[in-house]
Amino acid sequence: MTGLPKIVMIIGGIILVIGFLMQFIKIGKLPGDIIIKKENATFYFPLMTSILLSVILSVVFYFIGKFK
Repeated sequence: MTGLPKIVMIIGGIILVIGFLMQFIKIGKLPGDIIIKKENATFYFPLMTSILLSVILSVVFYFIGKFK
């Protein structure tokens, strides 16, 4: 159980960095996101945002698993 505090600190640091970057990067409004606006409704599907977050999280979890 000695590794649990280290993992929690790493995850907290990653969330802190992502939160800081989201202040300056307009994530969620990327080219490739699908937005359909009708009279009274808006459909928003963040396709490219989902792909980008998936790649970033895959790299992060790869490095966490490699240094375990």
